[in-house]
Amino acid sequence: MSTILDKIAAIEAEMARTQKNKATAGHLGLLKARLAKLRRELITPKGGGGGTGEGFDVAKTGDARIGFVGFPSVGKSTLLSTLAGVYSEVAAYEFTTLTTVPGCIKYKGAKIQLLDLPGIIEGAKDGKGRGRQVIAVARTCSLIFIVLDVLKPLQHKRLIEHELEGFGLRLNKSPPNIVFRKKDKGGVNLQTMVTQSELDLDTVKSILSEYRIHNADITLRYDATSDDLIDVIEGNRIYVPCIYLLNKIDQISIEELDIIYKIPHCVPISAHHKWNFDDLLERMWEYLQLVRIYTKPKGQLPDYESPVVLHSERLSVEDFCNKLHRSIAKEFKYALVWGSSVKHQPQKVGKDHVLNDEDVVQIVKKV
Repeated sequence: MSTILDKIAAIEAEMARTQKNKATAGHLGLLKARLAKLRRELITPKGGGGGTGEGFDVAKTGDARIGFVGFPSVGKSTLLSTLAGVYSEVAAYEFTTLTTVPGCIKYKGAKIQLLDLPGIIEGAKDGKGRGRQVIAVARTCSLIFIVLDVLKPLQHKRLIEHELEGFGLRLNKSPPNIVFRKKDKGGVNLQTMVTQSELDLDTVKSILSEYRIHNADITLRYDATSDDLIDVIEGNRIYVPCIYLLNKIDQISIEELDIIYKIPHCVPISAHHKWNFDDLLERMWEYLQLVRIYTKPKGQLPDYESPVVLHSERLSVEDFCNKLHRSIAKEFKYALVWGSSVKHQPQKVGKDHVLNDEDVVQIVKKV
């Protein structure tokens, strides 16, 4: 392991002392690609399967999963206890929580699983502390809460982002708009839709040669960086929405609070006094992009208590059927829909109809 870490340190040192200009762009791209490959080896070591993480793998339940990431002693466990009513050990010293503690809240009819992860420390992406398991669990979450202490938020925020990025997590970003296709022959074919400030054919070739790819079609649809290209080639990057929670706001003045409110993706809270939780839950719902669909049995009133919760990317009637039970889609004849996604109330629709939030659906089966 130390050899990989030594290699990473050597490459980072070389990148730090290389001047950034057009002449060195290819070389820097090559170094970045090497770094990405080494990082991947750190996450998934070559050879046999890894050992079991002690109590880290928690079964996924509910409609969404949120991980609390942060340095030790910023109030992650207090927050989980007050939100979900689950007792995660709380004390005034660092590293109180040693394994993942799951909790569950119901919000707007959706069950949302909250995971209190142990505190991560600097160098977690290189395997220090429990960092690797913590970030591996964070990769499976649909939203990440980065809990920061309001008195020292910025340096912590930068360090945590650096650790998560080193693990292939991209926060609040969308996947790069780059088309990358391997082929058997014909060399590297680079097409650009807009003028590129960083990537040219030589840089792209040097990055690809590090992955031993010599024949590929690449289309860049925006001004991309070499990091974006490496993300697309690696293909194991996870794009997660993220909210920064600034905890312990009872220790600052109102003027400072007004400034904090202007930071994007930020919600100031106080876990101990339960301040501003409603704002946090609203923001959480917005970032999770969940949609509620109500069911209506024939001849009865719709069931508004327990909606079927779908993600905003999979909203067809077929997805709705599969969420209820696999066999329904096979026997499906048509559905009756009431709500904002249809012109007439009710309207007959087929499997491909896209539903909106709070629609009411009645499914008619084949006889």
